[in-house]
Amino acid sequence: MGWTPKRLFGHKQDMPLLVLASAMFLPAPEAHASGVTGVEATAERIVVRFDAPVRNAQTFLIGGPDRLAIDVAGSDSKARAPKTEGPIAQVRQSQFSADTTRIVFDLARPVLISSGRFSADGKTLTLGLRPVDAPLFTSAAKASRKTYLPPVAQRAAPPKSRYNVTVPLQRTTSGLPRPKIYGPAGRPLVVIDAGHGGHDPGAISPLTGVREKDITLAIATKIKDELVASGRVRVAMVREDDRFYVLNERTAIARNIGAGLFISIHADSAGASEASGATIYTLSETASDREAAALAARENKADIINGVNLAGENKEIASILLDLAQRETMNSSAGFAKLLKREGTGLIPFRAGFHKMAGFAVLKAPDTPAILLETGFMTNTDDVRRIASPEGQKRIAEGVRKAVEIFFAKRMAQR
Repeated sequence: MGWTPKRLFGHKQDMPLLVLASAMFLPAPEAHASGVTGVEATAERIVVRFDAPVRNAQTFLIGGPDRLAIDVAGSDSKARAPKTEGPIAQVRQSQFSADTTRIVFDLARPVLISSGRFSADGKTLTLGLRPVDAPLFTSAAKASRKTYLPPVAQRAAPPKSRYNVTVPLQRTTSGLPRPKIYGPAGRPLVVIDAGHGGHDPGAISPLTGVREKDITLAIATKIKDELVASGRVRVAMVREDDRFYVLNERTAIARNIGAGLFISIHADSAGASEASGATIYTLSETASDREAAALAARENKADIINGVNLAGENKEIASILLDLAQRETMNSSAGFAKLLKREGTGLIPFRAGFHKMAGFAVLKAPDTPAILLETGFMTNTDDVRRIASPEGQKRIAEGVRKAVEIFFAKRMAQR
């Protein structure tokens, strides 16, 4: 993908808003955002130019593949694709939100930002670059963002009022695409979510180099085909190609079309190559063990890398919602996990502790039973060979199909 002036990293998110109600005054909105008019990338530095001062710029690093990104608040894009050299292989940009431009530099080799400053008029941001080795880049990518303020912003004082009140509003998920639904009308609807996608490859096998996003899409497609062939359910896929959705979009897509069951497909990774087998996760506010908690934290950070903070829900409100609305949903999810283990045994090699609970963001829909199936370990030779092969994927799909059929048959009988 080259210079993309529309959007980058999937669909634009409406971030949580802060509504400031002041008894003294309400500040007037800015007439228009500043424009990014030029980007220069050389071996030693990155220079970004604007037609007017911006609010701030934030830089961060992303690994696998290595990238350097800049979010410019108070701007929109007017620049043309720049020429690149040295460690910069390609430059891309998008309008990440209404007044934030994201510029992403694909790196041919690892670099860190050694210095950064705005010009005196606030219209130029210059970042110095320093070559480093891969381990140092990986370590630096885990650090928090670095924020640069133009001189005007540094001098400006925030408005003072004794009566300001801050009200967090939930992100909206309007405007999401409606996926194609396969199967006969009137049947229960299953939504299959192929984890990761687009710029987010997920785990990459150190053994074969295969990417999790490709495996999950292949397995999800096999499950869809298996379920459609049964004729007993309808099926939709969150993604049917290599595109990226943030985590709350995935569950929103499922809820928007009335899913009766949500299955998210992933492939695990571990420091030890001995770890193997499939694991089924269902929702819990507190993870069932330390391993589950670490995995949930790792998966849920997929959105934070792209500037989206998933911690948008008040913890007390989340707990109340779980108590009132999710009791039956969580029980149904756990019931399906047991069914999948029973029906999938002989087709899918499960771990000894096959069912775990974790706070995965994709499991948090309050009224849709949901599981996250870690089909195997990308760090295990046998698992990678199994889940990457058409035969292994077909066996996973058969196990899921059997469990789905029984799950909805039981629900129909109960009603």
